[in-house]
Amino acid sequence: MAGQGGRGQCTRRCAALLFMTAVLLMGCGAQEQLSYTKQGMNAVEALEYEEALGYFETGLDKGEDKRAIYRGMGLAFMGMTHYEDAVLYLEAALHESGGRVEDLDFDLNYYLATAYFRSGRPQDAVNAYNAILELRPKEKDAFYLRGYVKLSQNNFEAAQKDFDAAVALDGKDYDQMIRIYTALEEYGYKEAGMVYLQKVMAQNEKSISDYDMGRMCYYMGDYEKARDYLSRLESSKDYGAALYLGRTYEALGDYNYASGIYAAFTENDQTRAEIYNQLGLCRMQMKDYSAALEAFQAAMNIEDNGMMQSLKFNEIVAYEYMGDFKTASALMNSYLKSYPDDAVAKREYEFLRTR
Repeated sequence: MAGQGGRGQCTRRCAALLFMTAVLLMGCGAQEQLSYTKQGMNAVEALEYEEALGYFETGLDKGEDKRAIYRGMGLAFMGMTHYEDAVLYLEAALHESGGRVEDLDFDLNYYLATAYFRSGRPQDAVNAYNAILELRPKEKDAFYLRGYVKLSQNNFEAAQKDFDAAVALDGKDYDQMIRIYTALEEYGYKEAGMVYLQKVMAQNEKSISDYDMGRMCYYMGDYEKARDYLSRLESSKDYGAALYLGRTYEALGDYNYASGIYAAFTENDQTRAEIYNQLGLCRMQMKDYSAALEAFQAAMNIEDNGMMQSLKFNEIVAYEYMGDFKTASALMNSYLKSYPDDAVAKREYEFLRTR
């Protein structure tokens, strides 16, 4: 009898333990359940914009944070190139601040400025950057971006003042210096852009690295000198060195050597989409279209690669050169649904539909 009583107590204790374990697991499951807002942001990061909007709408119905949801919807519409819709939701997110200025407000103003600019409202974009700089007068990115917008409006002198202000805040930000150069080159002021590069190289001659000196030379068109500096680096393992040394050899017309640099890097690192993209472009130049396609698709499989539009377009071109017009046409149809404002793609699609 005693043994039976012991087993009964054990059974009750085990049942109680199982019940508590189930309750704890249910609690953990509830904590792990992602909000609709978070699921929407995950979809935005995966470029699934329609799906993201669905999650955000559900989040609104469920009473989740409006400010976060409106921001997410703005980003989704930006991804879809529906910039006017993006403006509406990003403005709504700003209005939900309740009068308190937070870090999120600066984030929203940066996105809003881009949406204004893309929707043909450059002065509103300038005003958004003004709002940032009024509260954070040392935001060098805001100075650069405001300068870019002014440059697009043919206001070179005003743009140059903003670029100078950005440089004054950090004279050793070589990435920024290159952005200023490429912006000036884009709008027909290449010589002015060269002045920025020459000045930063002269001012930092003793401290600038071989990598930064090499890429400055690359943008200035001095490819032999760029090659000399960049060749000192371990390009098979150094991403920046591989990218710019490969580009330098491309500029020198040696696509075979450039592709060798990119391929050697991918043996050690398979996470850099831009390397695969450059490898694909080199192989296109070498008329090895199937190998080019393989490189573009490898890049597309990299999560959060940041250049999906370019990769999808290059994939289509590879199929086209391989003579697979049916696949190229189907992919272009899908591409234009995601990027409807790409005029070059629209013309290419008209060509593909006739093949």
